[in-house]
Amino acid sequence: MGQYLIDTNTASNLLQAKLPENGIALMRSITDAIPNISVITKIELLSWKTTEAVEALVRDFITDSNVLGLDEEITELCVGLRRKKSIKTPDAIIAATALANNYTLITANEKDFSNIKALKVINPHKL
Repeated sequence: MGQYLIDTNTASNLLQAKLPENGIALMRSITDAIPNISVITKIELLSWKTTEAVEALVRDFITDSNVLGLDEEITELCVGLRRKKSIKTPDAIIAATALANNYTLITANEKDFSNIKALKVINPHKL
């Protein structure tokens, strides 16, 4: 199995049990190992206004994940994406993180990343 980077929307759907059966199977196989998330996903997940129980679930997920921060390579890739593509900074950071680590991005927001040809994307809702 290859390496994956989990986008915020997929982590959210997983934590809220809003994935189809095949998506859940994929996410179980990924999260049985140590899941990879961007620091952007960590920030976005922790920014939810939610119940204490859900926040505890989110914090457990993050604790169990490999949180990938910004480094020079990711920063430069992000800058290149922002200059060449019409993409928001958080999405550019997530895409750059996946590209820098040769990870496949797991996201339901395919359109946000569709113009980045080198980026491998799987939508867990379309398996």
